[in-house]
Amino acid sequence: MSDCFTMTDPQLAHATEFGRMYSRSLSTAPEVPSITTVIAQEAQDMTGWAGHMAATELINDTRLNGASPTELRNLARQASSAAERFRDAAAARGDRVHHYAEQVALAALGQQNDHDTARATLAEHGESGFADRFDQWWELFGVRPLAAEVTVWNQTVGYAGTLDLVAEIGGRRCILDFKTKGVGRDGRAKPVRDSVVMQLVAGMRAEEQLVDAASGAWEPWPYREGDQPVLLAVAISEAEVVPVQADPSCLRAHWRKFWALRQVWEHSRTVTEQGRALRPIGPPPQ
Repeated sequence: MSDCFTMTDPQLAHATEFGRMYSRSLSTAPEVPSITTVIAQEAQDMTGWAGHMAATELINDTRLNGASPTELRNLARQASSAAERFRDAAAARGDRVHHYAEQVALAALGQQNDHDTARATLAEHGESGFADRFDQWWELFGVRPLAAEVTVWNQTVGYAGTLDLVAEIGGRRCILDFKTKGVGRDGRAKPVRDSVVMQLVAGMRAEEQLVDAASGAWEPWPYREGDQPVLLAVAISEAEVVPVQADPSCLRAHWRKFWALRQVWEHSRTVTEQGRALRPIGPPPQ
């Protein structure tokens, strides 16, 4: 789940100053944060990665040899944004791969889909390998989709999100989240972060699922914890697709962490809405 708006963005998601939020219908204001916004409350130190990306771009730039001081400053300025450009490019690629996965599921469900166009778009960007590996995994695991891109809501805790896929695999109901991954030096898909467990367990603990965005119609979420769905994160790369299961014994701890981060989001919003916390004062009266 990405916080930028994409071709697969749910209708009820909104970009706000407090992160991505969801409304109950197309005609109502945003009420609760998205699952990914809640998880993002946990600080991630990316300074080392950003510095590495900048240095790598500068080292590989052929204009560096014999450059003037002005040219060097321009190169440094361009290199400083390397991490942001890489991030944006990776996000766009992830959108295309997720869109293709959604179309595969919709086609299997017999619903209106844009499968051929989605695959052609990947081909235009030289990314057909993602589709090829995904198709192989889909067939090998005998995926039987039950619902794709499902928007869910938890009123008790106060959050919402959109799940990539609910499917039956090997006779078990599964909640799946797709992660587009690059390939490491070992030729394997890069691993999925543990934070995806919070994302999956939050989806599992939903209380409602969206029926109609325009009218704001919702119905009870049928795949709640008592049904014990299998929670799967699926890393999709050009080399392979690697599904990993969230360890059932870890779910309670990750849920408690998610709950705590939800409280952090709420308090951060309250502080922001109250305005400046520090104000200048003059000297005391003589």
